[in-house]
Amino acid sequence: MSSEECIGEVLKIMEVLLTAEIFNEHQHLDINDLNPLCRGFFGAGNSGSPAVKRPLIVSEGMISRALGSPPGACQAIRRNPFVGYDEFGQRIYITSLEPAAAWFLKKGGMPLVERNPVLAYFFEGSEGVQVSYREARARNPRFEDTREYLDAKVSRVIGGSEEMREARDLIIISAPDEIEYSVDRLVCTRRQEEIIRRIGIALENREFLKSRGIYEFGRLLFVGPPGTGKTSLALAMSRELHMPVLEVRLAMVTSQYLGETSKNVDRIFVLAKRLAPCILFIDEFDFVAKTRVSDDHGAMKRAVNMLLKNIDQISFVKDGVLLIGATNHPRLLDEAAWRRFDEVVEFPLPDERMRREILEKVAASLECDCDFADLAARTEGFSGSDLRMMVKEALISALMRNSRRFDQTDIEKGLLRVEERNVIRSIGTAYP
Repeated sequence: MSSEECIGEVLKIMEVLLTAEIFNEHQHLDINDLNPLCRGFFGAGNSGSPAVKRPLIVSEGMISRALGSPPGACQAIRRNPFVGYDEFGQRIYITSLEPAAAWFLKKGGMPLVERNPVLAYFFEGSEGVQVSYREARARNPRFEDTREYLDAKVSRVIGGSEEMREARDLIIISAPDEIEYSVDRLVCTRRQEEIIRRIGIALENREFLKSRGIYEFGRLLFVGPPGTGKTSLALAMSRELHMPVLEVRLAMVTSQYLGETSKNVDRIFVLAKRLAPCILFIDEFDFVAKTRVSDDHGAMKRAVNMLLKNIDQISFVKDGVLLIGATNHPRLLDEAAWRRFDEVVEFPLPDERMRREILEKVAASLECDCDFADLAARTEGFSGSDLRMMVKEALISALMRNSRRFDQTDIEKGLLRVEERNVIRSIGTAYP
């Protein structure tokens, strides 16, 4: 191991030791002050609980298991004059915090301080150190956004209830940190950006709005052609607002035992309220309209009526449930469906400016030789999904010729693939 690699390993161990010492001393620090490295090292949150058991202890065995550090790094740490070692328990600890912290900075630990809220809390205000605890904590991934926290919460909510277990089986639940989409990676219209800001403000001021009896807020209907980002934005809002998302496809709910459909719809809304704050995302909402018009089965009509009744009664302010319905066919919705929503958000096909921005963001991490302005001009009528597929096909074309850099020839192939697909799709809509 080189000297640079060794100092890197030593700094990583020292970060854990300093974090343990400072965290143990300051009782108000919590799990969201521990960065992912330290959270994993100390097993914080493994049970799904945000409580952190003090004191945090560091041993050589923990260092080997959790950090994978070589023996040489542990030996180097033990030679540090500010580090103590308990032979009996193989425990390693800081003997003098101030000198150890100064040594840590001198050896190049500042970048680690900026990513560690516990260390930022300790160093904030120190002479010659420019770091903000508030900013470090804001950047730190929240424990409440993790799958571990969500699974524990779902387990508590479901408990021994057979009805809640059935409702859980009908939806897809995702934790915010599992969502691949983020708002800054999407190209949104001004109206879409405004909606995100409005929901964020309402979330911060829920108690105030509740005290004033302002409940009619947070039922959104996303409308637009396929591939224009309705689902992507709903999922990205989960990350942005730090709320899990519960995805519901009405066709799947109603495909269960017909006599249970009405009850299942009701149970899903009950589950959403118990998991609040959360996003309840109902895709293919036009299924409601199709059912109301074409299906004369009494059980289905009762299910639809139950759905509309639950939408009437849900409130983001009161219940903490942000309801988002999405449809590709807004004309199928009747007045009874439309009036259930507080806001209607349009997702049009992207114009030339938006197409160029989408292409630039999709290809941001890729090596390519192409004219995005020209491509944007040539792809009128393409959805965001079409543009992403075009870039993907171009990359696959480049890989097939043993290159990881795609060029104009590859883009032309990607463009042709998407056009062929859209032709097939348009023919398919004419099938009986």
